[in-house]
Amino acid sequence: MLDHIGFPVSDYQRSRAFYDAIMPAIGAGRMMEVTAEMTGGAAHAGYGVDKPDFWISSGGPVTGVLHIAFQATDRAAVRAFHEAAMAAGARDHGAPGLRPHYHDNYYGAFVLDPDGHNIEAVCHLPE
Repeated sequence: MLDHIGFPVSDYQRSRAFYDAIMPAIGAGRMMEVTAEMTGGAAHAGYGVDKPDFWISSGGPVTGVLHIAFQATDRAAVRAFHEAAMAAGARDHGAPGLRPHYHDNYYGAFVLDPDGHNIEAVCHLPE
């Protein structure tokens, strides 16, 4: 349903470093960057697997808190995501584990990114 999503962050360099550090854990990475010099305004970094479908940009944070959930291929990737995020300075918002109140195989981990957004990695498959 969604093609891509993006939002501005309070500190572009800090957030870019954070997402650069955590995306490989779920098999993704920074695929594209558009500099402020190129646009005459905001800088943008696009992350994904086959195409950049998650974007951050300079320009100041959004008001409120977002929840973004990234699909992980397996439970090990969820654990690797959480570990990489904690090493990159995230705040823990829910350690890797089953969340059976969603469904029997919902295995997720939640962290707060540099702007306090609730970032999740989730796997829906059994172990």
